[in-house]
Amino acid sequence: MSSAEQAQELTLIDHLVELRDRLLKCLAAVVICFVALFAFSADIYSYVAEPLVSALPENTSMIAIDPTSPFFAPFKLTFYVAFLLAAPYILFQLWSFIAPGLYKNEKAIAIPLFISSVVLFYGGIAFARYLLFGVVFAFFVAVAPEGIQVAPDINSFLSFALTIFLAFGITFEIPVAVFLLIWAGIMEPEDLASKRPYIIVGCFVVAMLITPPDPFTQSMLAIPMWGLFEVGVLAGRLARRREVKT
Repeated sequence: MSSAEQAQELTLIDHLVELRDRLLKCLAAVVICFVALFAFSADIYSYVAEPLVSALPENTSMIAIDPTSPFFAPFKLTFYVAFLLAAPYILFQLWSFIAPGLYKNEKAIAIPLFISSVVLFYGGIAFARYLLFGVVFAFFVAVAPEGIQVAPDINSFLSFALTIFLAFGITFEIPVAVFLLIWAGIMEPEDLASKRPYIIVGCFVVAMLITPPDPFTQSMLAIPMWGLFEVGVLAGRLARRREVKT
């Protein structure tokens, strides 16, 4: 084996060792956050479920069909919250790993994109928790047929909440995705703007696939998706204008 091949192999091993170390740091961050939050797991679950509990009829509460649910439902939710709290540190480790291989202009755009991605993801979750949940749960309870007692299972609610949080968190990344398409030269702002009718239909199709099967909830996701698409196109146009000036 030549000295060049040995140097290349050593570099690859160094990268793999660095990647392992950074993954271990990410795992440790999640574990630390989880341990710190575990004592408050019941309070965290109550906080997330509060919009549903408030919408339930008087003298009605959520139920636990599975005997283990009162422990495992808050446990699972606390783990996801710990991961969300550790997300900025995880992204920092990812950035530290890939940054040495980026050009100067790529680094200049990557840092704002990383920060924007975190803020938008948290913003999507906050939108679902503070705006969507209260309206949607009040609607579901109000349309329940007469004689039907609404008493949701805590595991079913958790699955619903996590699905909605993930859906809104990811869809709020649309401006970043659109901006990257424009910045990389894959699409032009005018091309995306000309496809606006198809984008709107696509937003409703995606919302139909990842939200509960009711038009109200689907609209609560599709309309923000469309608005975020417009924000991405606007940001792409501004970036293009800046490139032309320079």
